[in-house]
Amino acid sequence: MSSSNNKNTSGGFSLLELIIAMVITMALMTAAATLLANALRVRSRENQKSDALADTQRALNIMSREIANAGFNLTGNGIVAADSGINEIRVRSNLNRYDYDPSVTNASRNNVQDAGEDITYFINTADNTMYLARHDKFGTGSTVLANRIDGMNIHYFADQVTYVAPPGGSDITGASAAEVSPSNAKYIVIAISVTLDAVGTPGSPGYQPPYSVLLCSDVALRNTDLWSY
Repeated sequence: MSSSNNKNTSGGFSLLELIIAMVITMALMTAAATLLANALRVRSRENQKSDALADTQRALNIMSREIANAGFNLTGNGIVAADSGINEIRVRSNLNRYDYDPSVTNASRNNVQDAGEDITYFINTADNTMYLARHDKFGTGSTVLANRIDGMNIHYFADQVTYVAPPGGSDITGASAAEVSPSNAKYIVIAISVTLDAVGTPGSPGYQPPYSVLLCSDVALRNTDLWSY
């Protein structure tokens, strides 16, 4: 005698349950992929920002050091007025005037004709970007110091000044003294703006707003009348 209760049965998911599980899994994977893509875009943007700021800060340090030495062992402040203005500055100095090493010739000591003694900083535009370049007339020629800047403004003063550097601005404002000609300058303020364009469109996933910062450097010309500051 057999019993009808001894039937083999097997459990599992129905087709509908499998479809629901697949839809949920795909939705989670899509959300995870979107978050990952956004995170990568943000990281790339931050890397660009860090690189641009590091390049500009390094360029400002080089400029400040060399401009501060303008006029060393020369008459005047060392700024070549004819080649200097708001977007460009040329400085000269005789760095080895009293260097009596046998390798230094008298002609070299008595003239500004050695590497690092005649330097021009200027802006060059190419490939939809601005380059901050350094030209060493008797040395290495032209080199690029920073290649992602939005603008450079150089201000010349007879005395130390205070001013406002607006966050995200392109230049200083509210200087406490009027500017003078480059040939009469004793104090210089360099303002360099760095701008990164927006990525994407507002409201879209991964949108990055435009970013702008103003970096400034104050330079006292060491070879002028510092006691009058």
